[in-house]
Amino acid sequence: MTEAKQQVFKSGTAIDMPAGPSEVAILADETCIPAFVAADLLSQAEHGVDSQVLLVTTSEKVIDETFAELEKQLSELPRREIAAKALENSKAILTGNLTEAVELLNEYAAEHLILAYENAEEIADKIINAGSVFIGNYSCESAGDYASGTNHTLPTNGYAKAFSGVSLDSFTKKITFQRLTEDGIRNLGRTIECMAEAEGLHAHKSAVSIRLEKLAAKKHE
Repeated sequence: MTEAKQQVFKSGTAIDMPAGPSEVAILADETCIPAFVAADLLSQAEHGVDSQVLLVTTSEKVIDETFAELEKQLSELPRREIAAKALENSKAILTGNLTEAVELLNEYAAEHLILAYENAEEIADKIINAGSVFIGNYSCESAGDYASGTNHTLPTNGYAKAFSGVSLDSFTKKITFQRLTEDGIRNLGRTIECMAEAEGLHAHKSAVSIRLEKLAAKKHE
């Protein structure tokens, strides 16, 4: 799908965004509920064998307890073979502190990011790259898929650094309009001339200069 969209984009047709395998990242500390974290990781892993799930935490205990829950819940899934294959492509990362964890997650730019962490709302203010952020232990990614109201067409594969999720704004074609008054071209004119000349675009400069000359002559009439 990603390659198809990029080929279409090359031919001049607008697309919403590149799309890749689905992914979720979870930031968790000891205030999380490991069973919830495991369930959220599996809910993403069952999408397909190329899905990726990422657990980021400052607590080894969270990793150990989540892994135990993963093993238990995975055995009960009808799509366990798919989920298990996806887990092979996935990681649990232990960081030294919260700052490192947030930096890592902003670099990863997950499609879905769950904050199962104390003071999750404060951490959410520090997230600058993510498709959609789920705040708190009860904000599961499944809610975003089906019922909580946010759009579920989201950037994957790190594209959240440059793209937003699809919204009504994505379907709006914009046109900009400008009108310069005589005072406006007087105020901006010299700046435009300098920039155009610096680029070697002398016709651009002349388009301004001729107007300024006309205004100067008009002033002395």
